[in-house]
Amino acid sequence: MLRFNTVDENVLREYQPIVLAYIGDAVFELLVRTHIVTAGPRKVSAIHHDTVEVVKAQSQARLTRQIYHELSEDEQDIVKRGRNAKSTPPRHADPGDYKLSTGFEALLGYLYLKGDDERLLYLINRALEEA
Repeated sequence: MLRFNTVDENVLREYQPIVLAYIGDAVFELLVRTHIVTAGPRKVSAIHHDTVEVVKAQSQARLTRQIYHELSEDEQDIVKRGRNAKSTPPRHADPGDYKLSTGFEALLGYLYLKGDDERLLYLINRALEEA
């Protein structure tokens, strides 16, 4: 996967969960968009609609609940830290779903910055299967 740098796991554990979620959100959106675009030519409005259905908080929270038991203890800890990070949910999102989706994004950001592409892609593929 294309990236500028990886971060040592010990240093990465010191990152604020909201920072991990910030990068995880971008990685998730990019990979979902890539998956949808490479499925074949379509109008941008259809691509956007399908992308939003996968990346919205409700979908991410549902996926996190489904795969939580598959996560390692360390991964569960990152999800919990992200879930508990202080953030303000958008008006249209359920606060519980938003918090859990932030935890999922924190995990994705952690895996991306760590350089664990295999695990990152596994989780994103699970999200796409459930969509």
